[in-house]
Amino acid sequence: MPKASLLTWLKKYTFPTEMRFADPAYSRKRAKEFFLKLRGSGTQGGAIYSSIHETAIRSAFREVKGHFVIGNVLMNMESPPELTVGEEESLRLVRKLLKQYGTRYALTPRFAITTTPKVMKEGARLADTARAFKQTHLSETPGEIEFVLSQYRKIPGFEKVRTYTEIYQKAGMLGPRSIMGHGIHLSAAELRLLARTRTAIAHCPTSNAPVKDLGLGSGLFDFRRTEKAGVRWALGSDIGGGPFLSMFDVMESFVRQNRKADVKGATRVKALFRATLAGAAILGLDRITGNFKASKEANFMVVPVSDRVLAGRNAEEILERLHAGVRRRSAFDTLVASSWIKGRCVSRARSPGPAGA
Repeated sequence: MPKASLLTWLKKYTFPTEMRFADPAYSRKRAKEFFLKLRGSGTQGGAIYSSIHETAIRSAFREVKGHFVIGNVLMNMESPPELTVGEEESLRLVRKLLKQYGTRYALTPRFAITTTPKVMKEGARLADTARAFKQTHLSETPGEIEFVLSQYRKIPGFEKVRTYTEIYQKAGMLGPRSIMGHGIHLSAAELRLLARTRTAIAHCPTSNAPVKDLGLGSGLFDFRRTEKAGVRWALGSDIGGGPFLSMFDVMESFVRQNRKADVKGATRVKALFRATLAGAAILGLDRITGNFKASKEANFMVVPVSDRVLAGRNAEEILERLHAGVRRRSAFDTLVASSWIKGRCVSRARSPGPAGA
């Protein structure tokens, strides 16, 4: 969809689509389709946003396989009436889902614009008690930041907030089990705060890409500055904002955008690490998954490749040749021949050909 403006795009396209998930039959159908495609693209773990609806998140939990945390977006203000839920109703559902799904459930304020301080504070307390994850969006676009600050400075207790990140700190949303989507436009003080609280960033280059590349045009994530500040980060797809499921496409976008901006260090090996072990570490799973270290779960994907790809001199060149063999971005979604979780095949393609031929 056209998406030159984050906030306009949400109102015009995303919110109307999400309203359809109030229908149990629709949410079941879409959840089944989504997770089949996700497994087919090779993704076996991550953090997922559901719509506000209880039926939608339950459909997701029924269909999901792998190491995922999932949360229903909390929307209590500045939202369409059809997607606005009262504070007490929101918290009641949070308690209910935490009780049923435990640490698989993630407290998910959509972002500060749509979620009241009361719901964030009380929800964060409940999530921390249950040792569950918290996730939301942070500093994706300058317009978003400006609107958030103008809104929150009118709320008692937040009148003197200086930054977007400080709002989440006051609302209890930061911490070692917190994942902030995007984090593109952050000050040095905000990066220090994220590092001190061990809050992680999920960087989504396909979503943040220029509009001509099917992104939102949000800007280029400064991974070197983020790493220098000591902030943990991993790659994510931000499906909806990002146009394709495959993390291969996400890795490709990360490398290409930084090369175009003449930023050094955005290697394919780094992209692979940030799409695998780095994400597992953020979810507290790096002791059991994320690479092929002995004693870990056998979670992996199989990608057929040509002899030319395997003839690369090192890992960087092999990955370069693999990606160069994919001519259309949508083809990354069908690159994986099979996907395996705990040694069991959970997805198998019909007739995959070698990549990089």
